[in-house]
Amino acid sequence: MRKIKWTDVRLMLMIAVMIFLYAFSTARNEVRKIVKTDVAFTGENNPFVTHETVNNLLIQNFNGASSIRKDKLDLNSLERTLDNNKMIEKAEVYATIDGTLKALVTQKTPIARVSSEKGTYYIDYQGEEMPLSDNYAARVPLLSGEIEEEKRTGLIEVFQKINDDDFLKKNITGVQILPTGSLMMTVRDYEYRILFGKTINVDKKFGNYKAFYQHALKDTLIGNYKLINLKFTQQVVCTK
Repeated sequence: MRKIKWTDVRLMLMIAVMIFLYAFSTARNEVRKIVKTDVAFTGENNPFVTHETVNNLLIQNFNGASSIRKDKLDLNSLERTLDNNKMIEKAEVYATIDGTLKALVTQKTPIARVSSEKGTYYIDYQGEEMPLSDNYAARVPLLSGEIEEEKRTGLIEVFQKINDDDFLKKNITGVQILPTGSLMMTVRDYEYRILFGKTINVDKKFGNYKAFYQHALKDTLIGNYKLINLKFTQQVVCTK
């Protein structure tokens, strides 16, 4: 007769108990109701879209957060609902064990404000149109002139460079698209304008401008200029 190994029996019993407890807790967790929502924003906390707006989007298909059973949640659908909001770049939605429906929201980043016959709106970092917000006004350059679709990529690159550079972001207040396709820029603290030219050699032109600015600032001549021409990448031409 084969001898029973009680160690093996105890191990099997422990495994069976663990499986039972896991199944029991899973089943109990699935029927648990959502008791609250929690909305958090990543990155800069500029409130283009409010916590209340996101919360309403989360529960718009239900009678209230407390009526939602966790096993009835369609998290993918909730994420799509948030992603479809023109202020939101990306959202992650999940439910916690304690019954909290959480949303981690990344808002879009505006890099320019457009005022045209089409209306007033932002252009975000990806080059898409973004509506103005009733809650917050972004401090970004004002873009005027006709935006030609075939030249849009180069234009977006210029604004991305401005947004990513602390000096340029603080310094440049406006960009006008001239009929020739060249860009004319205005600055915050001085009266001169910057003739940037076409949207080519962007890094080189901005590098030249920053070098000019530091040099002119030291010589206290910067207030005398009317036009800073960056069209020629080998030099900066200044007009008084």
